[in-house]
Amino acid sequence: MEAQHKKILQQNRINLVTDLDPSSLYDDLLQKGVFTQDMIDEIKSSGTRRDQARELVRDLETRGSRAFPLFLESLRGSGQQGLAEILLNGAPPVQLQPAAPAEVRPVLQPLPIITVSPMDVQKRSIENTPIYPVERPNKSLAPTPDKEYFKPRPQGRTRRDSLKCYKMDSSPCGLCLIINNVEFKPESQLRDRKGSRIDCNKLQRRFTALNFIVEVKTNLKQKQIKQELLALSRRDHSLYDCCVVIMLSHGTEVNHRRFPGAVFGVDGDYVPVQAITNYLNGEKCPSLQGKPKLFFIQACGGDEKDIGFEVPSEEAQPSVDGEDDETDAIPTSSSSDSLSTPDEVDARATLPNSSDILVSYSTFPGYVSWRDTQAGSWYVETLDRILEENAATDDLVTMLMMVNHEVSQNSAKGLYKQMPGSFNFLRKLLYFQTSA
Repeated sequence: MEAQHKKILQQNRINLVTDLDPSSLYDDLLQKGVFTQDMIDEIKSSGTRRDQARELVRDLETRGSRAFPLFLESLRGSGQQGLAEILLNGAPPVQLQPAAPAEVRPVLQPLPIITVSPMDVQKRSIENTPIYPVERPNKSLAPTPDKEYFKPRPQGRTRRDSLKCYKMDSSPCGLCLIINNVEFKPESQLRDRKGSRIDCNKLQRRFTALNFIVEVKTNLKQKQIKQELLALSRRDHSLYDCCVVIMLSHGTEVNHRRFPGAVFGVDGDYVPVQAITNYLNGEKCPSLQGKPKLFFIQACGGDEKDIGFEVPSEEAQPSVDGEDDETDAIPTSSSSDSLSTPDEVDARATLPNSSDILVSYSTFPGYVSWRDTQAGSWYVETLDRILEENAATDDLVTMLMMVNHEVSQNSAKGLYKQMPGSFNFLRKLLYFQTSA
């Protein structure tokens, strides 16, 4: 497909995902050669109407130069003239090129039957033997609008547009637990987290807009954090498609088997992130088996401060330089026995028990996480905005990559940097519900 036509589809993706009726287009697009039957079946299996529309548009961008005008023809033919007009408003005049004429082959005539003796065959001169063209089978894998654009993919290679999507159409979509620790006990020797209520309010509004039931718990001790997570794991999630846990607190670095870091209660005792995720794994919470379980950790991963490195001028972006920036760090204890269980090898037979889990950290393990006392944390502020602007069109992992990039451009006190990251054990693409 031409670059200008791809751009038009991308700019109008929200309208297409919201209003397109894919089912009325399948037969026509198949007949026109825009999609193969296998591709149509793959789109149909992607889920809801919105999911099918999203997959159809993504697949359409991979087709040949005639795919866009043929798609417009199919829209008009199926009564979706409004969408066709929206796309045409941003498109240059398109002249549909005629399909390549069918290759003309010579007419094959049967060989004459001649009764001859073996001796006659040996005497016959090879020059007198008539030669006829032989018809060869067409080895083309599938008809396409622009066949020279395609080449066979290596066996076993997974196309992004053939990845499955998680079912995310239940209403409500799932439960979201936010634990917001702001005021810490004097004996914890941890400072209060000014600005954290701003983070909490943003995330409460955002996940409510994404059709989650949001519950907020404030200023919990370590034991209370565990009690809330245990209660969440014992809930019946059968009618839901997803579960979200958000931790806003001080944090520290600990040894780990799979997920690094720990989150502090207001009493100064911590809960390892590994333990937090275990409450909702496939063994502990059967009603969430096969469903995505998302954890967002706004807390320090340690006490190191990242001063970054020089980059070419074109990579540099305007950055935050606030005087009110604080960290969510506490120095790591010198006694590893008091903080963690021993390290173990990465390859474990229990890995499938932690499938369908994603843990998003506000900072790289071992480093501090910055929070503006007036505007909230860099990570939550960026995450909230990226979800608002892109949830209707992009999957979660893509959006978290956007968050990583934007937060990495910030700097605290003109010097210190921050790099978010994720541990991703999801098996499918995840698209949130949106009102768009």
